[in-house]
Amino acid sequence: MAELAFKQFDVVSDHSDHHFSSVGKQGKSGDDRFNMGTTVYKNIMREWKILDKDLPDNIYVRVYDTRVDLLRAVIVGVTGTPYRDGLFFFDIKFPPDYPRHPPMVNYRSHGLFINPMIDSYGHICWSLLNTWFGWGYQRWNPTQSTILQVLVSLQALVLNDKPYYGDPGKPVGKNNIHSKVYSQDVFISTCKSHLYLLRNPPKNFEDFTADHFRRRAGDIMRACCAYASGRVEVGYYINEIDSAVTCPLSNHLTDRFKRPMQQLYPLLGEAFTRNGGRGG
Repeated sequence: MAELAFKQFDVVSDHSDHHFSSVGKQGKSGDDRFNMGTTVYKNIMREWKILDKDLPDNIYVRVYDTRVDLLRAVIVGVTGTPYRDGLFFFDIKFPPDYPRHPPMVNYRSHGLFINPMIDSYGHICWSLLNTWFGWGYQRWNPTQSTILQVLVSLQALVLNDKPYYGDPGKPVGKNNIHSKVYSQDVFISTCKSHLYLLRNPPKNFEDFTADHFRRRAGDIMRACCAYASGRVEVGYYINEIDSAVTCPLSNHLTDRFKRPMQQLYPLLGEAFTRNGGRGG
């Protein structure tokens, strides 16, 4: 309920920590193609209206009154994935000829790998953004593609249940063991990102981040225990009762997973306790 008090879409001012803040500044000292009344300005305003009306429940967006070319979105990791309860922030910049060309998108990575499509610098290799190979419907379409489509597709294609297959060279259904091990690595990165975000939350999402981890701390800690013990395969934790009945056991636990989890568990507990949540 608490997240409902945080507007899904809102206009703010401070963009100082945005990845693209110093690129193509708007106004007299910068790019006037984004000024009120221009074609690209009107196109961006249409995107704002779509986002304000149609964002799904687990995506939140902030746009900027002094930099309409910038946007920040957070996607909350969903149940059934190794990203569950994580907060994944994406900084977006509209090009000056939008929508002729797709937006630039950067993931706030903290130097961590979370998916084959995203490197540790947050660069995204994806056909929809024209940063990877693709044909037809896979690529940006100036007459049909939208920022909402980008965000919803990021959730479905990147933050999904089997991120290993985000690499187009990996045929789905093959190398199932490798997929499970990769999901373990993703979960470790997700846990590390919790710590980074609590220490340094993105601007305009400070209260949202603190509140999210206060409410979700208990479930995150229980998922850590379930995965580290092998009681539940990574990505399958639901809750203590349902997971015990319906979720597969993990028979591919490695020291590469267990050791980092042993180190992360107390660190997460301390961080959640300092934040006012249940740390264990």
